[in-house]
Amino acid sequence: MTSRVWINPRQPQTLYIAQILMYFQGAMALLAGFIGWIGEVEVFGSATLGALWVLLMTVGLVAAAFGIANQRRWGYRLAVVAVCAPLLLRVELLFRDGPGSLFRNPLDLLFSVALVALVLHPLSVAYQKVWFS
Repeated sequence: MTSRVWINPRQPQTLYIAQILMYFQGAMALLAGFIGWIGEVEVFGSATLGALWVLLMTVGLVAAAFGIANQRRWGYRLAVVAVCAPLLLRVELLFRDGPGSLFRNPLDLLFSVALVALVLHPLSVAYQKVWFS
């Protein structure tokens, strides 16, 4: 019988912290949805696409963290996509709104860069290549 875990502290520190931050970002996105901030997010000029984007990112981050905790290769691959996608959105905003849009939400930028660094760290990559199935 296999057991599923939500957080796996036996993994390298980079993946362990990445799991916690992905769950935290997912929870903050859900909280923002309940408060009503999601309507303010615009993706490619549309608030509806923004709400869909936030929902997909939330589900993607939580699923990726769960997959990493259970040492699944799909979880790691989903994590790479889920943590790089917000930075790609920031590049789109940079071209659309100018350099000021990069620092509109500096805490979110900090978490995004930290997650990319943790997931793509050489220790994380090497560990998932050896131990993930």
